[in-house]
Amino acid sequence: MLHIYNTLSRQKEPLKTVEPGRVRMYVCGMTVYDFCHLGHARMLVSFDVVVRWLRASGYDVKYVRNITDIDDKIIARAVSTNRRISDVTAFYTDAMHADERALGVLKPDAEPRATEHVSEMLHIIRRLEERELAYQADDGDVNFAVRNFPDYGKLSGKSLDDLRAGERVAVAGAKRDPLDFVLWKSAKDDEPDDSKWPSPYGTGRPGWHIECSAMSRALLGMPLDIHGGGPDLKFPHHENEIAQSEGAFGEQLASVWMHCGPLLVNEDKMSKSLGNFSTIREIVGVPDSIAPDRADYTVNPREAEMLRFFIVRNHYRSPQNYSSDNLLDAQNALDRLYHTLANVPPAANGAIDWEHPQAQAFRDAMNDDFNTAGAVAALFELATQANRDNDGQASALMRALGDILGLLQTDPATYLRSPSRYQRGAVAAEATLSNEQVDAYVQERCAAKAERNFARADEIRDMLNQHGIELEDKAGGVTQWRRR
Repeated sequence: MLHIYNTLSRQKEPLKTVEPGRVRMYVCGMTVYDFCHLGHARMLVSFDVVVRWLRASGYDVKYVRNITDIDDKIIARAVSTNRRISDVTAFYTDAMHADERALGVLKPDAEPRATEHVSEMLHIIRRLEERELAYQADDGDVNFAVRNFPDYGKLSGKSLDDLRAGERVAVAGAKRDPLDFVLWKSAKDDEPDDSKWPSPYGTGRPGWHIECSAMSRALLGMPLDIHGGGPDLKFPHHENEIAQSEGAFGEQLASVWMHCGPLLVNEDKMSKSLGNFSTIREIVGVPDSIAPDRADYTVNPREAEMLRFFIVRNHYRSPQNYSSDNLLDAQNALDRLYHTLANVPPAANGAIDWEHPQAQAFRDAMNDDFNTAGAVAALFELATQANRDNDGQASALMRALGDILGLLQTDPATYLRSPSRYQRGAVAAEATLSNEQVDAYVQERCAAKAERNFARADEIRDMLNQHGIELEDKAGGVTQWRRR
């Protein structure tokens, strides 16, 4: 039975859904004002694996991941670039989708946009106002009255006194209490017209936190079976969602809360000011195809799957360190699995035999709070069996189980012939031989061997090796090649 660590209860619990066999899952998505970075990659991949395993386990899953398309940062980007807000959000939404395709992230069942649900947000605000949980301040903003909601802090474990003492929120003079947060922002004269909506509280726009309360209820109802997001959302965003939704409707917002762990870069928090900030496309895209005015780009399949594997091989709740050594290790490990697929072609029957010991180990690991580290270990055990016994069934099972993790579905020859920047001694891009050039050298070497010109054959092998190309001579005079 599947057990999930619930942030709310701070323990693992068996998954119990409102409707037997069905899962209603909501994950907070992106604010689309810039390209997605590595932290976004971890969130996207982690919850993609969750959905894949739920479905593999027989659940009928409705997965909703929202898009925030109105926000202070979006407005600032639109103003600074002299574009309409809708043009900014459309471009960066397309860019986000390109990153998802690169990482093999499946589309959610619904992808609501905040601007499509303003009326539902105003409905929640009105209900909160009627319950004395919201008030309009002198500056026109409508705020949530935190101290009027007794359960505030139950998700994060933070008390109001601790929050006040720690000065975790900005103090605004119009608020009754510095802990109160904005539900509706009054429009400013210098803000663009397409950032404003009419409301009973005057022209303005929704606060960030109210968006997810409205969208999750509109598409999935209450309570949600699973609500998820990145590590930085537990407080205050998710805490505020609980206060809004439960304060307005008097019922539980979500049964299970899931949060993936932080992604560090060389043991530091990723930050532009530290110079360690990287976007997904910078890591997995072909450099010449990446441009600030292009949403799409050409993906290097080997590097893209390496990044996904790097994320998947760690438990989703654990901190994860992005470093050159860890990328090198991930690339080498994934290469070993693809070497197995190349050397021991999978048997035609790719169905999963759940009675197989390694399939059982995989299932047990995934049922233990989506322990992908244990699941990946089962894949390597199958690779060992396949290589030792030349066992195509083991190779097929490895690939089928890998599919649940979004791995090992690329043609092995395509994968192994793709260059990678994340290898020790990787050849510089300008010095990398194309596949066509390598094929020509391999043919020349075969001809040299046929003519018994072994000196030239060895010379070609050595030259290719210097360019990161490994040759493997097979029976019948066939030579296969792959990149290191």
